[in-house]
Amino acid sequence: MSKPRKPKGRPISGWLILDKPVDFGSTEAVSKIKWLFKAQKAGHAGTLDPLASGMLPIALGDATKTVPYVMDGRKIYEFTVSWGEERATDDLEGEVTQSCDMRPTEEQIRALLPKYTGTISQVPPQFSAIKIGGERAYDLAREGETVEIPSREVEVFRLTLLACPDADTAHFEVECGKGTYVRALARDLGRDLGCHGHISGLRRSFVAPFAEETMVPLADLVELEKIEDMDERLAALDALLIDTSEALSTLPHLVVNDDQAHRLKMGNPILVRGRDAPVACPEAYATARGRLIAIGEIGEGEFRPKRVFA
Repeated sequence: MSKPRKPKGRPISGWLILDKPVDFGSTEAVSKIKWLFKAQKAGHAGTLDPLASGMLPIALGDATKTVPYVMDGRKIYEFTVSWGEERATDDLEGEVTQSCDMRPTEEQIRALLPKYTGTISQVPPQFSAIKIGGERAYDLAREGETVEIPSREVEVFRLTLLACPDADTAHFEVECGKGTYVRALARDLGRDLGCHGHISGLRRSFVAPFAEETMVPLADLVELEKIEDMDERLAALDALLIDTSEALSTLPHLVVNDDQAHRLKMGNPILVRGRDAPVACPEAYATARGRLIAIGEIGEGEFRPKRVFA
């Protein structure tokens, strides 16, 4: 009987908050970071288009277990809409499908913004990762098919017009929830204003709970590649990681002792006592000596682990 294959790479765990440059895909970024850190596994928390720059949280090792909690977080984007053309991809990459000579005034744009605040109905772009009949919409679109993508409700907490530098462009900032397509916002704004529009610039500055100042430019990581001593290079890279538990900062937190940590790692529940202990909640996380031990639920005086960490 053959032995199970040992995973390649280091069992490193944590979050690297990458400042992704333009013309660099999210999957490409994950592969680059995984290789740089010699990590066993890696994944990202929310695709960022190649034409977009900004925050791409990348999880290494056990931190990949916390990706869903970041995916569900609020996001902030700054984006530029160019008026006068609607494009197949709703950004600069696609061919022009509609055009118009009319341009909106600043007053007309501001008057429209309340319609796009709150819970709104949005049809994702034809070139998106939405699955239609088991296939990605962008794969069908590349084959020349026009598919009916059902609308869905998304949450827009804030949409702000930052500037109108000229008649052809407008700069915005949006704070939104999971699943919101900024490209679709630009498309729909253009349609409602009667002038058409598409994204010509997009940057993500925030993905909850990670702050903008935690971003690490790709150029800084590439610079560390020049360190010849591997141990020294890996130490410098590891110093850039954010602790895995930071992704869970919105959940109730339980501090446990070493005996309790051992029980949790074995998959067993522990008693939850104390005046400040949570009474009941569907999800919480436990740490011991500052290290993440488990994610679980609290009920009937117990913390029951659902996911445990090395």
